Amino acid sequence: MQIAATMRRMRAPHWLGFYGLVIAGWAALYAMQLPADLLAAAEFYGAEFWAALCVVEPGLAGAPQLFLMWSLMAGAMMAPTLVPTLATWDDLVATGRAPGFGLLLGGYLLVWLGFAVLATGAQIALSGAGLLTPVGESTSRWLSAALLAGAGAYQFSTLKEACLAKCRRPLTFFMQHWDQGPWRMGLRLGAVCLCCCWALMLLGFVGGTMNLLWMGGAMVLMTLEKLPEIGRRITRPLGVALLAAAAVTLIF
Repeated sequence: MQIAATMRRMRAPHWLGFYGLVIAGWAALYAMQLPADLLAAAEFYGAEFWAALCVVEPGLAGAPQLFLMWSLMAGAMMAPTLVPTLATWDDLVATGRAPGFGLLLGGYLLVWLGFAVLATGAQIALSGAGLLTPVGESTSRWLSAALLAGAGAYQFSTLKEACLAKCRRPLTFFMQHWDQGPWRMGLRLGAVCLCCCWALMLLGFVGGTMNLLWMGGAMVLMTLEKLPEIGRRITRPLGVALLAAAAVTLIF
């Protein structure tokens, strides 16, 4: 009965708006992909083609376009990971309109906009150094291995474990911070989520920041990590897999 009631509430207008924003974000990212003719040229000319483009204009786009891309990506990838928490919020307020839903989500996404600023700077710097292609994919096995190893090691850190514990128990979180209001709780949730997921997000530089299949897979992993039963089973094995991938990258 509880699940059925929650599913009914998730058809309310604020939920439909949430789904619409996520879909619009992914649609915009799809539209921003590198044109097929440039990708075909890259297949033909190889690494020299990418290097030439990076020299002309790091990351293919200027800072505003890159910031827009990272903002859309952060929102499209991270908002779905917040669904269990938003559902818990709905259960707590137990009304059709769910007061504060937008403020909670807005505070959360604002933190990820800050991450988008930092990621934009990182991509411009790495592209200028010739370490990334215009689609945000690493050209250096050392950079790829470092990102994979860093993300793998972070899976075992106490900080990640502490933040995941908060993400997996949204009811406890709300009970502890209810007096702060939805906006400040959203900011706090965003900070906790950022501490959980920043290393996995940076793996976009390994598979390509405009590789929607790669980033979609990362979104699924980060969502599963925040689910209590499933998350406990995959966090450390994922760390082992990432460390192994780093070793394979260096060797081969």
